[in-house]
Amino acid sequence: MLKPRQETPDLTLSLINGTKWELSKQTPESFTLVVFYRGLHCPKCKQYLEDIHNNLDKLTEIGVSVVAISSDTEAVAKETYEKWDIDGVPIAYGFPIEEARKWGLFISKGIKEEPDMFIEPGIFIIKSNGKLYASSVQTMPFARPPIREIIGAIKFVTEKKYPARGEA
Repeated sequence: MLKPRQETPDLTLSLINGTKWELSKQTPESFTLVVFYRGLHCPKCKQYLEDIHNNLDKLTEIGVSVVAISSDTEAVAKETYEKWDIDGVPIAYGFPIEEARKWGLFISKGIKEEPDMFIEPGIFIIKSNGKLYASSVQTMPFARPPIREIIGAIKFVTEKKYPARGEA
């Protein structure tokens, strides 16, 4: 399990725009927001990523860079980008289940129209030095922290120089 103030595993991911995204090369003013989502099959993920899209300007204003990651294939991730209103949100795909376990993410076996296996949601707020500041991991698509609350929290902790908690 990753703990606050601990170095996070590095991520090197392919984005649907044909570029690579590397966590170690991010230089946000305050934090990188890494959002793991279940995939195209999930209507709750659609709502969540669209909320991120609607708040990208606010996130940028407070010095936060964002990436959304799933274990979907490239084709499915591109379809997600086309079908959902998430223009401007960097979308990474093909995240291996084994790597997801290193991040402490829960894994589900698919039912009905779902993929055979996929990652459950997780939010990781990472300092520019690569250390975990805060996280929220779910076992299902519900009860994710609202983006407006994440924005408010980041404003507060940045202004007050509030330390990461939960490290013990």
